[in-house]
Amino acid sequence: MKETFLNIKNKLSKTFGSEQVDVPEEQEYVEVGPEAGEKPKVIVRPFVLEDFADVKTVLDDLREGYTIALVNIKPLKEKDLIELKRAINKIKKTCDAIEGDIAGFGDDYIVVVPNFARIHRSTQTPSVQADESIE
Repeated sequence: MKETFLNIKNKLSKTFGSEQVDVPEEQEYVEVGPEAGEKPKVIVRPFVLEDFADVKTVLDDLREGYTIALVNIKPLKEKDLIELKRAINKIKKTCDAIEGDIAGFGDDYIVVVPNFARIHRSTQTPSVQADESIE
């Protein structure tokens, strides 16, 4: 392959006379997959909080930036309200860090969106507060 480039270089230098044409001896190739040129898609993903440890998967997906999380809090709510408060506080802090939005959706769900989306609030959709979320 190197010989091919040298042959092309010699032919081009003869064609253009005294002008020099720079042909790199070796080229680096970058593989471009189908996802490199595409814009990432938004994923609406349901989650279920059964333990405080389940918060980690919600937070990991939110930090990626393209996940809208529908979190079912009912199992943890029935099990342990203190753990539920901790979990919602942790989600709220991450939501604030990524400049997202969070709101309650009924009694058993919260919705968390990244910074490019906002949640429409009516008088029936309360905002989730870090300290006063579930009482």
